Amino acid sequence: MSLPLSDYEKRKQISVRGLAGVENVSDLKKNFNRHLHFTLVKDRNVATPRDYYFALAHTVRDHLVGRWIRTQQYYYEKDPKLGLDMEELQEIEEDAGLGNGGLGRLAACFLDSMATLGLAAYGYGIRYEFGIFNQKISGGWQVEEADDWLRYGNPWEKARPEYMIPVHFYGRVDHGPDGTKWVDTQVILALPYDTPVPGYRNNTVNTMRLWSARAPNEFNLKDFNVGGYIQAVLDRNLAENISRVLYPNDNFFEGKELRLKQEYFTVAATLQDIIRRFKSSKFGSRDPVRTSFDAFPDKVAIQLNDTHPSLAIPELMRVLVDIEKVDWDKAWDITVRTCAYTNHTVLPEALERWPVQLLETLLPRHLEIIYEINQRFLDKVKALFPGDFDRLRRMSLVEESGIKRINMAHLCIVGSHAINGVARIHSDIIKKSVFKDFYELEPHKFQNKTNGITPRRWLVLCNPGLAEVIAERIGDEYISDLDHLKKLLAYVDDEGFIRDVAKIKQENKLKFAAYLEKEYKVKINPNSLFDVQVKRIHEYKRQLLNCLHVITLYNRIKKEPNQHFVPRTVMIGGKAAPGYHIAKMIIKLVTAIGDVINNDPIIGDRLKMIFLENYRVSLAEKVIPAADLSEQISTAGTEASGTGNMKFMLNGALTIGTMDGANVEMAEEAGEENIFIFGMRVEDVEEMDRKGYCAKDYYDRIPELRQVIDQLSSGFFSPKQPQLFKDIVNMLMNNDRFKVFADYEAYIKCQENVSALYKNTKEWTKKVIKNIATSGKFSSDRTIAQYAREIWGVEPTHHKIPAPDDPRE
Repeated sequence: MSLPLSDYEKRKQISVRGLAGVENVSDLKKNFNRHLHFTLVKDRNVATPRDYYFALAHTVRDHLVGRWIRTQQYYYEKDPKLGLDMEELQEIEEDAGLGNGGLGRLAACFLDSMATLGLAAYGYGIRYEFGIFNQKISGGWQVEEADDWLRYGNPWEKARPEYMIPVHFYGRVDHGPDGTKWVDTQVILALPYDTPVPGYRNNTVNTMRLWSARAPNEFNLKDFNVGGYIQAVLDRNLAENISRVLYPNDNFFEGKELRLKQEYFTVAATLQDIIRRFKSSKFGSRDPVRTSFDAFPDKVAIQLNDTHPSLAIPELMRVLVDIEKVDWDKAWDITVRTCAYTNHTVLPEALERWPVQLLETLLPRHLEIIYEINQRFLDKVKALFPGDFDRLRRMSLVEESGIKRINMAHLCIVGSHAINGVARIHSDIIKKSVFKDFYELEPHKFQNKTNGITPRRWLVLCNPGLAEVIAERIGDEYISDLDHLKKLLAYVDDEGFIRDVAKIKQENKLKFAAYLEKEYKVKINPNSLFDVQVKRIHEYKRQLLNCLHVITLYNRIKKEPNQHFVPRTVMIGGKAAPGYHIAKMIIKLVTAIGDVINNDPIIGDRLKMIFLENYRVSLAEKVIPAADLSEQISTAGTEASGTGNMKFMLNGALTIGTMDGANVEMAEEAGEENIFIFGMRVEDVEEMDRKGYCAKDYYDRIPELRQVIDQLSSGFFSPKQPQLFKDIVNMLMNNDRFKVFADYEAYIKCQENVSALYKNTKEWTKKVIKNIATSGKFSSDRTIAQYAREIWGVEPTHHKIPAPDDPRE
C-alpha cells in the first residue's frame, strides 16, 4: 500500500505552489547555492540541516526583497528540485513566540490580510530576545524554560540602524515662557528590525517593524571614575532589559515598572517613526518636507490592539503640543481622529490600571497630559449630566479609591474616534455593561469587528490535503475570498466528496497519532474521536469542566465495562502563566487523570487523556487538522471572541461550545443543528449572579458529579498525595466565579449527543462539510476589510502591483 503524500508533496499539488513556477528555477538554484556557500564556515565543508534551512530562507527572502522595496515605493509615493527534505527544514524554523496566545496570533493574521488586501500597513511591536516560555512537563507539573528563539539568528529580519530612535524616561517637567519641556531624562535607543510580510499573489510585501532596546554609547559613562568604567559598561544591560523578555500573562494585568517601560518604549519609537514618514514626502527620504499636521489623520490611522499601546494617546499629544507647538484643541482633534481602540477582554483582572505614582516617576509629562485630558473630559460630562457625581466618578480616567490609578481603557475610549469589540456578543456586552456610561455619551463611536483567521496559514499551509480536495471541487479562488466556500454546500450529499473529506481527516489523525507516539511515547487509537481543547489555561476557559467529563466517562466505563462506548482521545494543551497557581494545578490534574486512565487495563484504548506539552503555533498546525471535536466551553460572557474556534471549524472539526464569543456567530452561520451548543446563555449567567450561585446544590443533586468531586477530594487521582487537589475542589465548591457545576449536566448530555453522532461517519462528515462551507465569514480578510472601510477610511484592493522586474506604470 502506498504511503499518503507528505504535506510538502500535497502543497506542491495545490494552487499555492511555493517557489515552483514563480521564477527561473536555475536562478533560484544558483541563489540557493550562493547562500549555502556563505553559510558554511571555513573549517566546515559538510552542510547541516540548519545550514540548508538558512540558505533556503535567505533565498526566499531575496525573492521577497524586490517586491518589498517595490511595495514601499508603490504605496508611499502614490519548484525547484533542490534535493532537500522540506519538512525537516520546516521543523528547524523557530516559532517567533512574541505574544500570549490569541492577541499576538490575531495580529499575525491581520498582517497577512492587510498585505493580501493591498493596504499600506505596518505592524509594530517589540523584538523580545526571549518570547513566551517553552513549557516542559516534569512529573506532571509545568516547568518554564527560556525561549532563546534567536540563538541561531533569524534569517527573515533586517536590522535598520539608520532608523534608530531615542526614547526618554524619568526626568522632570519644566514649564517656561517658551512652552513645556521634559528634561533631565534617561535615554534608551530603539533599534528597528524589519520582517517582510507578503500578501497572497499580489506582489505586495508589507513590513513588521519590531523595536530592540539599546543603551546609547554615553550611557552611565558621563561621570565614571577609574573604578566605575567597567560597572558602567555592564550597566548597559539594565537599559537593554526593556526588550529582553515577554511578560507571559494572558488576560491578567501585572503592574510592573518594566512592563510599563515596554509599553511606552514601543509607543514612543513607533510614533516618532510614523511622524518621520508623514513629514517626508519622498520614499526613503529622512528629510522632513511636511510641516503642517492638518492632514495627519487623513494619512495615518493608528489601531490600538488592546490597551497595551494606550500611551500612544498622551504621547501623540506631547509631540504635537510640546514639540510641534500645535495648540491643545487642534492637537486633541488630530489625536482622536487618528487613534482607534480595540477592546479584547471584559475580565476585570485583565484591565490595565497603572498606579499614578509609577507614572509620575517614569513619565511625568504624560501624567500631566492625562490629567488635562481627564479634566476637559469630565467638564464635558458635567455639562451634560449636572449633579451626577457618581457618573463622574465612574467615568473618570483617574480612579481615586485605594491606590490612585489611571484606567487605561477609559483613556483609550476618550482618546479614540472608534471603539470596537471582537465578536458581536462581546461588542454588545461592552455597550450594555463594561463601558455603558461611555456608550450613552458617544454611541456613534462603538462598533463590532468580529475576529478572523488567515486561510493561507490555517488551511492551505497546515492542511494541504483538505485545501486540495476543496480546490478540486470549487477552484482555488477561496484562498483569497473565503466566502467561495459556500459553493461546497452543493456537495453536502456528494458521496465522493464525503469520502474525500473523511479520508483526509483520517490521514491527518494517523499522522498526528504517529507524532504523539514519537514525541510523547503515547500510543493512541487513531479511530477514536479526537476531542481537543488547546488554548491558554485559565479558569474562565473551563478546562476543569472538560476534566469532570473525562472522569465521568471513566467512571461509566468502569461501572459497565462490557457496554459499548465510543472511543475517545481527549487532548488538552496550553500554557499557564508562571504565577497562576490554579492554572498550574489544572495542568497537574490533567496529567494525573491521564496517569490513571491511560494505565487502566479495563479502559484499554476506549479512553485516553493526554496533555499536549508546549502548545504553540507550530503544534497547532499539526493538531487542528487532526481534531474531530473542538472544545470552546468558556462561561457565557467571558471569552471576547476566540480564534481557535474558527481554525477548528475551517479544518473540519465539529464544535462543542457555549453561546460565547464568536461561537454565537459560528452557530448562526452553520446552523445550530450543525454545532453542539449547550449551557447557560449570558442572560442566565447574569440571572444567576443576581440570585447567587451555590455549587453545593449541584453537588448534592447530581450523583455522578458528586462521585467525581469525591474522587478528587480523596486522592483517587493522587494516591501518594491525597490532599493534592484540595485547592481545586475548594475553588469549585466555594468560590468558582465561572460556575463550572452549573453547566455540568448540560455538558455531559451534549457530549452524549457528540458520541452518538460520531458512530455515523457519513452524517458526522455531512455536518463537517456544512461547517467548512459556512466558515467564510471568519476569514481575517473580511475583518480587515471592515476595519479599513469603517474605521481607517481606506479601500482594500485586489490590484496586483508590478513585480520588481516588471516595468513601472
